[in-house]
Amino acid sequence: MRFVWHPAAVAVDAQGVRHLQGAAAMHPVLMPPRPAAAALQSVIGAPAFRIGGTGPLAVGEGVFQTLTGGSSGTPARITRSQQSWIESFRVNARLFDLGPDTRVGVPGALIHSLALYAAIEALHLGAEAHLLDGLRPDRQARAMADRAIDVLYTTPAQLKGLVEAGIDWPRLRHVIVGGAKLAQADRSALSARTDAKVTEFYGAAETSFITMSDAETPAGSVGRPYPGVEIACREGVIWVRSPYLALDAARDGAARPGAALWQDGWVAPGECGRIEDGYLWLTGRIGRRVKVADQTVQLEVIEEVLAVQPGVQAGAVIAVPDLRRGHVLTACVVGDASQEPAILAALRASFGPLMAPRRLHWRASLPLLPSGKTDLAQLMQDHGGRTNG
Repeated sequence: MRFVWHPAAVAVDAQGVRHLQGAAAMHPVLMPPRPAAAALQSVIGAPAFRIGGTGPLAVGEGVFQTLTGGSSGTPARITRSQQSWIESFRVNARLFDLGPDTRVGVPGALIHSLALYAAIEALHLGAEAHLLDGLRPDRQARAMADRAIDVLYTTPAQLKGLVEAGIDWPRLRHVIVGGAKLAQADRSALSARTDAKVTEFYGAAETSFITMSDAETPAGSVGRPYPGVEIACREGVIWVRSPYLALDAARDGAARPGAALWQDGWVAPGECGRIEDGYLWLTGRIGRRVKVADQTVQLEVIEEVLAVQPGVQAGAVIAVPDLRRGHVLTACVVGDASQEPAILAALRASFGPLMAPRRLHWRASLPLLPSGKTDLAQLMQDHGGRTNG
């Protein structure tokens, strides 16, 4: 089936091409997240739609609304034109050889923009969209093999669950990863299941694709600009201009620190970074910079050191308000608590006694968002800290 967003969907069958008009074509519609196939059908021909969130429906010809990841609080509604996604469909058709003979696997829920993007891209390009949400990861992995999926759109957390099922995918030729950085251990585990090429992309709900990385990308970089994207780092803040930008963010109440900014055709998605030799390097989110004794600390930098300590399976750092120092840092850790003295000593050696976390909160697990990212807002609530974004 070929999916054209507005004003009609075009289905190709044995009788040729016929035009299908959605039942709600004259009105904006609220797209239910499940069941996935019916959800997609419900917006065919609609001039505007929204999936998730609260408040009034999107209005205007050829627009729709999705949600941000919400890692630092309530997800924001993002308004974008349908054309902003269609422009990248054309690019990906060439980059990933997507077309009528392609079977695209989509393990995520449509309420998340990566899954929604993958499903609609597949239909728009005439490919098959295999919507796997609702199945356990092992059954998703089996379905990928049984259905001969050859392209997979996934997050690292979803991919980890699929790989752990221990099923080979001989037909899989391309894995497209977004939402977070793919750990080297998970990349190595994937290579035991398939010879598929892996492409990671860095982006945001407000910008769509920003950069792409592959086997040639230097370790630690998120890659070179995606085709058609301009990147500028102004005073350490990343700004993006491209045909794929959202129109705006529809927020309830005041914007949180580190929220995306729109200015003169550019968007700052809330990240800091630098460009070296054409590659983009991230240094952390704007909203995760805090003051400790009048010194600026990027919490992600401390998390990177924490993650490689013996006994640490997972960790996150939050900032607790302190009258004398502005903030003191504390780490929430999953792993072997007997290693606490060594971990604290290593952090103090790396960052000094003021900047290093003062204590460790040992937990059975870290709270996760549906996207698989750490729920920093929940940690802040649990331990009285501050993440900002």
